[in-house]
Amino acid sequence: MKVSPRHIGVAAEAAAAALFARIGYDVSVQYGANQPEYDLIVASGERMLKVSVKGSQDGRWGLSQGCLAKGSGDYHSAAETWRLKHTPRTILCLVQYKEVAVEQMPRVYLATPAEIAERLRSAAKGRGDTMLHEKHTWAPRAHGAGTTEEIPAVWTFSTARVEELLAIG
Repeated sequence: MKVSPRHIGVAAEAAAAALFARIGYDVSVQYGANQPEYDLIVASGERMLKVSVKGSQDGRWGLSQGCLAKGSGDYHSAAETWRLKHTPRTILCLVQYKEVAVEQMPRVYLATPAEIAERLRSAAKGRGDTMLHEKHTWAPRAHGAGTTEEIPAVWTFSTARVEELLAIG
């Protein structure tokens, strides 16, 4: 069942908060108007991360399209402009609901803005893209024909991945 993007966003933030809490991290959820860069703060002692949660139900996340100069097709610059909008202690939590039953947890991935920008630049045989795909094979007529974009397995939500990201910086 397809639901509104707003509902997917609310569900994604709740799922992310639940997962971080489940593995023992303190989670602060914003109250009131959304901050432009993050949705949650995750902490363990003095260590903390700002977490920008992005939910999806179609297998991809639109991330840098707002940074693409109209008609330019310069996906590399768009990815870099998007990356620079994030501060050093911010990570992305990508929550995917495509083909996930309502009683199941979504698939969740964690990545730095730099890691995501690199994936956006390398998409479509290096042409670049504004969309990060969970798993996508380019059609025969597409620029990236014959290639498949896929989220790296190391981005999968885990205690080890959270610890790795907390150690950055």
